Amino acid sequence: MREFTCIVCPNGCHLTVDDNNNVSGNTCRKGAEFAFQEMTDPKRNISSTCRTVFSFAPVVPVKTNREISKDLIFGVMKEINKVIIDKKLKIGDVVIQNVLGSGADIIITTNSLEEN
Repeated sequence: MREFTCIVCPNGCHLTVDDNNNVSGNTCRKGAEFAFQEMTDPKRNISSTCRTVFSFAPVVPVKTNREISKDLIFGVMKEINKVIIDKKLKIGDVVIQNVLGSGADIIITTNSLEEN
């Protein structure tokens, strides 16, 4: 038997998955989907920062544009930490494309570098 706290919605349901993969404790369909995903291939989004060459914004926020497998998190963070942004970018611009072959891009989440 495995237990999880669902992180999909604000309810935070306490989920239990029995030996037959039956989910209980969920108050919505998303809870059962979350439990199954956690059992087979847990995924997460990453939010972090990248360094820049600009003194007015030495670091800028970035994130994955989709969830990645949990086992890739540390490798993706190493790739993010290698980047130094030297172009003026805007929200949604890609900083790293298809990071570690995950299918996810690292995108910028601020307009603080956007060219005026």
